[in-house]
Amino acid sequence: MMLAKLMLYGLGEEIMESPEKIKQEILNKTKEYFDIAFRRNDSFIPGTSRINYAEKVFDENELINLIDSTLEFWLTHGKYSKEFEDEFARFLGVKKSLLVNSGSSANLLAFMALTSPLLGEKRISRGDEVITVAACFPTTITPIIQYGAVPVFVDVDLETHNIDVSYLDQCLSEKTRAVILAHTLGNPFNIKEVKAFCERHNLWLIEDNCDALGAKYQGKLTGTWGDIGTSSFYPPHHMTMGEGGAVYTNDELLHKIMLSMRDWGRDCCCESGEDGRCGSRFSRQYGELPIGYDHKYVYSHFGYNLKASDMQAAIGCAQLKKLPQFVDDRKKNFSYLLNGLKDFESYFLLPKATINSDPSWFGFMLTIKEGVSFTRNEIVNFLEQRNIQTRNLFSGNIIMHPCFSTMVENEDYRVLGSLENTNKIMNDSFWIGVAPTMTQEKLQYMVDSISCFVNKS
Repeated sequence: MMLAKLMLYGLGEEIMESPEKIKQEILNKTKEYFDIAFRRNDSFIPGTSRINYAEKVFDENELINLIDSTLEFWLTHGKYSKEFEDEFARFLGVKKSLLVNSGSSANLLAFMALTSPLLGEKRISRGDEVITVAACFPTTITPIIQYGAVPVFVDVDLETHNIDVSYLDQCLSEKTRAVILAHTLGNPFNIKEVKAFCERHNLWLIEDNCDALGAKYQGKLTGTWGDIGTSSFYPPHHMTMGEGGAVYTNDELLHKIMLSMRDWGRDCCCESGEDGRCGSRFSRQYGELPIGYDHKYVYSHFGYNLKASDMQAAIGCAQLKKLPQFVDDRKKNFSYLLNGLKDFESYFLLPKATINSDPSWFGFMLTIKEGVSFTRNEIVNFLEQRNIQTRNLFSGNIIMHPCFSTMVENEDYRVLGSLENTNKIMNDSFWIGVAPTMTQEKLQYMVDSISCFVNKS
C-alpha cells in the first residue's frame, strides 16, 4: 500500500506506517518501473539503427540505489560515497581512493597534490617541467598549464598510440619533476620503461587511467603503478555515474593532500557532518591564526570543492559490480573487429596491444596508411551516413588548437622533435566503438561498411 497511514476501522485510531516500510514499497515499485520503462530493445536495422561508440549500461540495481539515496536525502558525500571509495580501492588493490565530481577534476586534483608544500623539495613549482604527449585529451594537461608549470610534449608511436619511450632521456632537464600520461584508448603505455625512468630521476608519475579502467600491465592493473591514478565515470567510460571520477594512491601523504584539496583545502579531516575527530578542535594554533581557532575552518592548501554527490556514488556502487563483465565485453568486441578487419592492413594501421599488456579497450583505432586513395574525412563521412558513430583521437595534436594560440614555445611549453606521428594521428586516424552494448550484428555491420567503402575507393 502506498498510503502514508492505515486506518483501522472499528478501533477508531490511526497507525502510521513506518518510513522503512514505505521505502521498501517504493523500491519494489522502482524495480517494476525499470522493467517497463527501460526494457532493452536490441533489434538492429542496418543503416537505420544508430551505432553509438558508447552507451551507458545499467539495470534495476542502479535505479534502486539512486532512489534509496534520494529518499535518505543526504545529498553530499555520505554512506554510498564511503562504500564506493572502499570498494573501488579494493578492486584496484590500492590503499586509498577518493571520489570526485569528474575525471577532469581527478586530473586537476592529482596534479595539484604534487604542488603541496607538504612534499618539501620534491613539490612541483611554477616553471618546473612535466613530460607528456600532445596526442592527448585536454584535461590531462590543463592543470599543468594553469598552474604555471611547463608541459614537455613528445611523440607517440603509431601502433599503440602511446608515448614513444625512446624520447624520454632526450627531454629530461634539470627542471623535470614529473611524467603525466594517459593509457590511450585503454591500451597501457610502456609502464616498465616509464616507471624505470621516473625512479632513476626521482620523478612523480601520474597515470591518467580514465580510458583504461580494468587494463593490466604485467598482470597488474593500470592506474596503480604510479604515484597517483585517475579515473572518469562519464557515461562513455567503462562504468558510469553520469558525472564523476576518482583519484587513488598507495601513498598516505598524497592521500592526505588530495583529501584536503578536494574538500576546500581544509586542514581538518572530519567526515561531512562530523566535528572534532582530532580531539583538539579549539586548542591548537595554525599559521598566524589565534590560538584555538576552530580547526574546521583552518586551510592548509588552496583547495576546491570537488566532491561528487551521494546519489552519483549510489549508481557507482551498482556499476562497480558489473565492471569486470564490461571489461570482458569490450575485449571481445575489440577482437571481433580486429579479426574482421585484418584483411585491410594494406589500407590501415590496425591497433596493437602494448607488449606485456592486457588492454581494457575504450575504442578501435584505425590510421590510414600513406599512399591510400581516400582521406580520413571521406571514410568517416561514409560511416556516419550509415549511422556508425566515429571519433577522432581527442585533440589529435593539442598544440595545434586555438587554446595554444597565445602561448610561447620554450617559455610556456616545450616540444621535442617534429611530433611526426602525432600529426599523422591528427590528420589520418579515427576510431569506432567497442562498448558492451555492441551486438555481433552491429560489429559485423561496421566491418562490412568499412569493407564496402574500401572496395569502392
